[in-house]
Amino acid sequence: MSAETDTQTTTVYRVTGMTCGHCEGAVTGELTALPGVASVKAVAATGEVTVISTAPLDEDAVRAAVDEAGYELAGQA
Repeated sequence: MSAETDTQTTTVYRVTGMTCGHCEGAVTGELTALPGVASVKAVAATGEVTVISTAPLDEDAVRAAVDEAGYELAGQA
């Protein structure tokens, strides 16, 4: 799911493998490092990661960041 406003894009991704706060932090840290990302909220209980960015993100870049954290991007929620 993706929603755009005049200045920000909010996208919710499904990430598999997150089980705890450490997992949330790892995914958040990698995604926050992507250019244009304003905020990230990862929730292990639901497997959802909400990303607010200044423009739509390249899904391959998001997938690479999630992979670097040790998890798998299952796509947009």
